[in-house]
Amino acid sequence: MISVQDWEHTQLLWDYQQMHHEPRPCSVGIGLGSHDLGVADTTVALYRRGMMPLIVFTGATSQTTKGRMPRGEAEHYRDRALELGVPADAILVEPNARNTGQNITLSRSLLEERGIEVSSVLLVSKPYEERRAYATARKLWPEAEFVCASTPMTLSEYVDSIQAPRLVVDMLVGSLQRLLIYPMHGFTVPQEVPGDVTQAYERLVSHGFTSRLVPTDVGTAPVPDA
Repeated sequence: MISVQDWEHTQLLWDYQQMHHEPRPCSVGIGLGSHDLGVADTTVALYRRGMMPLIVFTGATSQTTKGRMPRGEAEHYRDRALELGVPADAILVEPNARNTGQNITLSRSLLEERGIEVSSVLLVSKPYEERRAYATARKLWPEAEFVCASTPMTLSEYVDSIQAPRLVVDMLVGSLQRLLIYPMHGFTVPQEVPGDVTQAYERLVSHGFTSRLVPTDVGTAPVPDA
């Protein structure tokens, strides 16, 4: 069982990860691959609202997606978008990225290869990954403006959709850890983390929500992951 206090701490992490950007028209939309087809659905919804003329879906497979998405996250996202009526010529697929940094750099390279000028990007991710996606993109593609978006939902709604409460808490703890340590390794730009969010993170770690943490052994740089 997850205690009421642990859920209160998790809520703080969830709220912090939301960038609260207002969607606006951008040069391109990039849907970041994951286990969550909701990213594809939200990207399509924004496309229908005229927020971008072109979509890039990016992502290979991971341990958590190879069963559900054997042809790769980006390919399955593309299939979903086609089912929802997006024209094939409005979708590009980047099938090789295995972490958020590669999502950004490989999508950028694909767009450059196609001669597509990009000044702004609507970056679509899972709800609890908005801030890390933004921090990564700002580090690796500083010339572009980034607007973050995700499926509008509450923490409890997301838990219900995943049906794995402890995993959701673990994932939020892991995302916060990466925001704290990745800047020193050059993976992301720094983000100001309020004290109550840091305290909530530390308490959740002390309560054993650690399955999504990356190793931080002295002298060993973490490997960036999804």
